[in-house]
Amino acid sequence: MHEQESLVLVVDDDPVLLKLMRDSLALVDYQVVTASNGKTALQLIEDSKPALILLDIMIPEMDGFQVCERIRQFSQVPVIILTAEAQSEDVIHGLEIGADDYIIKPFSVDILLARVKAVLRRTQAQQETKQSTLTFGELSIDLASRRVMLGGTEVALTPTEYHILSLLACHAGSIITHDYLLTQVWGDEYRGDTHLLQTGINRLRKKIGDTARNGKYITSRSGIGYIFGVWHPNENGDLPREH
Repeated sequence: MHEQESLVLVVDDDPVLLKLMRDSLALVDYQVVTASNGKTALQLIEDSKPALILLDIMIPEMDGFQVCERIRQFSQVPVIILTAEAQSEDVIHGLEIGADDYIIKPFSVDILLARVKAVLRRTQAQQETKQSTLTFGELSIDLASRRVMLGGTEVALTPTEYHILSLLACHAGSIITHDYLLTQVWGDEYRGDTHLLQTGINRLRKKIGDTARNGKYITSRSGIGYIFGVWHPNENGDLPREH
């Protein structure tokens, strides 16, 4: 990996945990910068342009939620939030405001490294050049530049949101199961975590103006998965169509 591609920013106000994460990442050849508060973290993001951010929720000056919201105003860098509350509102809120993944404290070094590797791997895979553009009504997805346009206006998506959208769009008209999306976007260990998937789908729907359960672009199949396309309610047939 090039240095910038392997640079991880770790943000936590616990010096013991901060050192553990820094040393563990450095042992497997990641470059690491650290911050113990939100303001320092934001400055480091602008100065260092990390490939990934590990962001604790409970940090001083600006909490992790505020930092994540600020990040999403100027960057789509992947963010993994750190929280001590399993299945809590903190996790849900973090995902809703743009975090790509989460780790529950306490966690093992193996879990930390696996999550970091998985998020970076899927982000880098998304950035590989592809020579095609998919168009569905007013929605256009340029797979080469990873740009998404809606009615001529660019839509800012996180890497995870883009990955969900591109997977659905590349299989337009077919049912994509919950587990397929979970394993392709997050990894095998997330199989069955439908709440994580629903949160990601809901964020994506809001950004492409598709807020209904069965909207214009993403159609739910209860208990099974999703279908992507342009939905025409006045036509016969059950499947959306690609235009």
